[in-house]
Amino acid sequence: MKKDKIIFWVATTIIALFEGVMPALTSQTELAKEGIRHLGYPEYFGNALVVFKVLGVLALITPKVPKLIKEWAYGGFAFDFLFASISYFAVEGVVFLSFFPFIFLGILAISYIYYHKINKNKI
Repeated sequence: MKKDKIIFWVATTIIALFEGVMPALTSQTELAKEGIRHLGYPEYFGNALVVFKVLGVLALITPKVPKLIKEWAYGGFAFDFLFASISYFAVEGVVFLSFFPFIFLGILAISYIYYHKINKNKI
């Protein structure tokens, strides 16, 4: 059980840093704004995305959040990674950046699997 918790928290911490902390600290930089524009999205979309990412991370790392909310957060991040990849494929073609979100989708899947492993006996 201890190994499962360690794997869960390592994977979840990576997601939290990449999806919550980093966007919250860098979303208003010119580089981030240019990245959103380059993919063809309006600037307000990037701002809304950051808000939802931070809320999703809070849902994942806060222990007392209801399971249903956590499921929605996991689903939201899965869509985020899938559509980030689709956006890069559409604009850039087949480059490493197009596949990069799949790395984090895999880490998210590990977090999700181990979340259910450590909570299977809880109601």
